[in-house]
Amino acid sequence: MVFVVIDGLDASGKSSQAFRLANALRSQGNSVCMCFHPSEDNFFGVEAKRFLYAKGKSAHSAAAFFYMLDVVRSILLFSWRRYDYVVFVRYLMGTSYLPWPLYKIAYHFFASIVPTSNFMFFLDVTPKEAYRRILQTRRRYEMFESLEELEVTRQKALSLVSTGKWTIINADRSIFDVEKRIMESLLAG
Repeated sequence: MVFVVIDGLDASGKSSQAFRLANALRSQGNSVCMCFHPSEDNFFGVEAKRFLYAKGKSAHSAAAFFYMLDVVRSILLFSWRRYDYVVFVRYLMGTSYLPWPLYKIAYHFFASIVPTSNFMFFLDVTPKEAYRRILQTRRRYEMFESLEELEVTRQKALSLVSTGKWTIINADRSIFDVEKRIMESLLAG
């Protein structure tokens, strides 16, 4: 089983790349399990999503807290051994939405107890590009989807991914360039 993580800011292309990767892997005869967070099939994921649309500092922390519980739930419940590839969309970077210095403590705590991989991709999109994509594709905005929040969250996330096994990919590039970089990394690994 190969464990793959695709993470990044809102509108970085995580879901698009996960679907493209899964389709490519399935076309080669591989079985693929995909896990998206926040998920909609359990209390933690539903609450995380609900708090993403709320306002205030307590909603900010609650969204991140429920998000992390949703990820841990997915890790504990999925029987991955029957799949060739498991692709997690949003994994550890949800901690970067927590306030300073809690985001670092939470990241290192979770990174020490959850599975990691040599195939952890951080899709690095500039806040300006992420915000442009958000304005183009969404009718309703989450609390972290302002230009200011995207800038703060990106700084925190980049400080976290620089300390681990992450491959940082420029996600301002075309969807095809990002896909090619992910596939090259998987084939080289």
